[in-house]
Amino acid sequence: MRRHVISAITAAALLTATAACGTSDDAGSGAQAGGTTKVKVGAIPIVDVAPLHLGIEKGFFAEQNIEVEVVNTTGGAAAVPGVVSGEFDFAFGNVVSLIVARSQKLPLKAIAEGNSSTGQQGKDFGGIVVPKDSPITTAAQLTGKTVAVNNLKNIGDTTVRASIRKAGGDPSSVKFVELPFPDMPAAVDAKRVDAAWIVEPFFTVAQDQGARVVASNFVDAAPNLTIAAYFTTEKTIQQKADLTKRFTAAIEKSLKYAQEHPDEARKVLLTYTKIDPAVAEKMTLPAWSGQINRESVQTLADLMLTDGLVTEKVDVAELLP
Repeated sequence: MRRHVISAITAAALLTATAACGTSDDAGSGAQAGGTTKVKVGAIPIVDVAPLHLGIEKGFFAEQNIEVEVVNTTGGAAAVPGVVSGEFDFAFGNVVSLIVARSQKLPLKAIAEGNSSTGQQGKDFGGIVVPKDSPITTAAQLTGKTVAVNNLKNIGDTTVRASIRKAGGDPSSVKFVELPFPDMPAAVDAKRVDAAWIVEPFFTVAQDQGARVVASNFVDAAPNLTIAAYFTTEKTIQQKADLTKRFTAAIEKSLKYAQEHPDEARKVLLTYTKIDPAVAEKMTLPAWSGQINRESVQTLADLMLTDGLVTEKVDVAELLP
């Protein structure tokens, strides 16, 4: 993933001028082929985007005369420049990356939920873990400790700070370090960090190795927190309104299907990730409610202001559908 959201957004800002110089909205990935519109969708190859792959497999996009090419990205911060430049027609990204982009006046707009927290303490698809014999039992005790997150200044450290505050601790003294999710279980087990924020499937792997969960940071940040969204540019929404409507209908049907058929969601994971089938079978899936929880996104934006990720209050109404 990009090392910092801010640097990725800066790159995106530079690409805005390039995108504005485009000569045709029908060129490239948006071209019609026998009545079918080909689109490129930027998405991280993780559990969260199972509905996208399942929707393609079930023909929900084909029903809307859309042929999807999924292009793997490393996260929302990396997907933003791709959408702004026109490399992707649509993309999946966490809402913190999108809020930062919007705060810097990039014309991005969410069109559908990506995934959400389960809203259940101790039963979410991610959380803060510590070594099995650690004296830390609550998020408050992370004060002054080292906590691993996959990206600095993003949704991980923002929600971990929320957990610490909720438990009565002081998040200002926490040292956050970047570590890829796949490396976190071993780092926790070897006590190279005091704690780590991990999501599935690595969350289950860490617990299988003895790590203990001390907080569900998404749950602590806001009730039924919307984690990510599918998004595009305002230009695409305006100039390709029919395509946007059809894509939104297809992804919303895909989200609903994945939520109602978790076994099929687990199965499709094996087609685009390297998750161990045994882990895929037992891990906790995110919620795919199909609805963006606007209040929870505003709460995230307010937390970002408190933590200095943005410099002024952001009204998320400009970002959300």
